[in-house]
Formats: sequence, C-alpha cells, structure tokens
Amino acid sequence: MADNKGLRINDQIRVREVRLIDENGEQKGVVPTVDALAMARELDLDLVEIAPQAVPPVCKILDYGKYRFEMEKKLRDSKKKQKIQVLKEIRMQPKIDDHDLDFKSKHVKQFLAGGDKVKVTIRFRGRELAHTELGLVVLKDVLSKLGEDDYVIEKQPAMEGRFMSMTLAPKTKK
Repeated sequence: MADNKGLRINDQIRVREVRLIDENGEQKGVVPTVDALAMARELDLDLVEIAPQAVPPVCKILDYGKYRFEMEKKLRDSKKKQKIQVLKEIRMQPKIDDHDLDFKSKHVKQFLAGGDKVKVTIRFRGRELAHTELGLVVLKDVLSKLGEDDYVIEKQPAMEGRFMSMTLAPKTKK
C-alpha cells in the first residue's frame, strides 16, 4: 500500500539497512531492514520510510493509517486558511449620474473590503469614443469616493478598444 507522496511501507522497503526511529521517536541506529520489520510487526505497527534520499534511508515505526489521517487533516486545515482572490468587475458609462456613481463606488468598496480585486470599466459607445477624457474623470471620481487607505491601484487607467479600465486591489493588512 503506497501513499500518493511515494512513501514506502513494510515490505515495499527494498534496502538492506535502514536508520531506525522507534515508536517513541528515539534513534535506534542503523538496523537491518528485516530486524526493523520484525520490531514493527511485534508492536503491531508499520515500518514507514520517511527519508528515502538519506544514506541509509530513514525509517520510522508508526501506525501508518493514523499518520496518513494526520497528514490529510493538516492539508485540509491549510486549505481552509487560504483566501482565493476573485476579480470582480464594475461597468459604467462616461455619462453616469452622481447617484449611480455613488452606488457603484459603494459596491467597489464592498468588494475591496471582502478581499477581492476590482476591475472598474468605462464603456464608450459611438461618439463617446471622441471624449475618452470623460471616462478618466469618472474613474478619478470613483477613486475619490473610495478613500485613500482602502486600495492599491494595480493597473492604471488605460484604453482597451472601446473600454477604459483600471484594476484595484485591497491593501494588505499586516
């Protein structure tokens, strides 16, 4: 029975001698593999190769099922602590009303407070493309409504075809 990490246990260990650590964590020195297996079976435990790259390989006597459960538990706990950052997008037009701008700015603030990145996009239609400076004014208004300590500008306002956009990221808390 091999673990997905490539650990060898019991009869899978094919070397003549191993450096043995007993069930209490004490060093037993270099021992023939046959004797180490006999000691493990006597205690009704498994012989697990924990450092195959060492010369001779390091093996430990332990309950393999319990060991695997503990490792999976640590992996699950480490995944729980990770925060996946999502890119949210807020779209506007250059002729947006003040109330709508306040409303959308509030959403941007909520997304940043939730730890997500926000892409603020201004869409130009028809003749609006001749006045891209109006889009820049709208983006600066959004930034002024957010407050200065809530965000970091990850990507400065820039034109991408018919769209002008900038990306904001939440400030990291120390």
